[in-house]
Parts: sequence; C-alpha cells; structure tokens
Amino acid sequence: MYSPRYTGGMLRCAITDGTASRFVNAVQIHRLRNRVQRWAADGIELIQLREKDLEAGALFQLAEAAMQMLREMQSPAKLFINGRADVAIAARAHGVHLTSRADELTPQQIRELYMHGGMPTPIVSISCHTPADIARARHNAADFILFGPVFEKRVDGELVTEGVGLEALSLACAVAQQVPVLALGGITAQNSAVCLAAGAMGVAGIRTFL
Repeated sequence: MYSPRYTGGMLRCAITDGTASRFVNAVQIHRLRNRVQRWAADGIELIQLREKDLEAGALFQLAEAAMQMLREMQSPAKLFINGRADVAIAARAHGVHLTSRADELTPQQIRELYMHGGMPTPIVSISCHTPADIARARHNAADFILFGPVFEKRVDGELVTEGVGLEALSLACAVAQQVPVLALGGITAQNSAVCLAAGAMGVAGIRTFL
C-alpha cells in the first residue's frame, strides 16, 4: 500500500486540465513544467497527467518533462499517468491511473508490467463512481481511489455535472475500508474539510489546484 507524505493531514492530488493539443510544443512543455514546479513547491503529494486526447509520443514528452522537473527539485511528489502504462514506464513515472471499466487493466497487471520493465513498484489509482466500483478496486488492491463527482459543477452558472453528495462519499469511504479515498468533483478550499469529515483521506481536482 502506498504511504504518502501528508501535508496538514490531507492527501492532495493535482490533475492536469487536458488542454494540451495533439502536437506538443515548447510552450506546452514550459507550462506543464511551471505547474509541476508550483504544485511540488506547495507540497502536493500526487500529480496526475491527464491528457486523454494525446497520442503516446506527445504524452511521453509531457511525462518526461514533468519527471525531469520533479528530479530537478528533488521533490517527493509522485507523478502518475492517466490510462497509459506504456507511457508511464517509458517516462519512469511513479504510477498509473485507471478507470473502473471492466475491460481495464488491473493494478496487479500494472505492477507486473513495471516489474518486467525493471521499475520500482508503481502507485495505481482508480476512478470510482459507485459502491460496486469501489468494492472491485479494493479487491484488486488499488493504492487509492478517486471518488466523485462529490459536488456539482457549474460553468458560467450552468449546471454541467450533478454531485453525488457527502453521504455518498461517506458510504464510498466505508466500502473502501483500508484503501484511501480522495474526493473528486467540485472540490474547493472551502469544502475540503467536510470531505475529510465524511471519511476521505484527501481531495483531488483539476481546477482545485490551478
């Protein structure tokens, strides 16, 4: 089980915003390096590179740049790649983030791929949306779970995503048992504390840390 360095009793996961264009350029790499530098300096423990529209080569460029920044800073922050174990291993990232789809690789399969690549044991996280998802993630020995959306999301006043609420988060944490749960979706500095009170080990977000 992954044992992170905690800051203020709350585990934090910063997620990139998925806006990198297909052809990664120096400007995008510079922007990512700046974000990683700021997040690491702020003591954020986990950084998820979530650029789902990029091909492997472009994603690798960003992953490599992020890892280089963490090494330069000698930061304990961990970088994991959304959905691409091959890119994570090539960039020597610390782990992989998975969905809860039935056809997804399991955490054990990710760990075996890392082992065959001569890499240290990776961090493996899973996005979950239902108690069944969480039970499966726990059974498959995920290192931690991102659960949400906890709160509603609005853009320019328009409702984009309904939140499941704190009661659902509390149930998720109970089902997860020993696996840490990070609250995701509509997280702010103001509502982070109530997520912890509901049982979450920490919070995750895209706009939260931007």
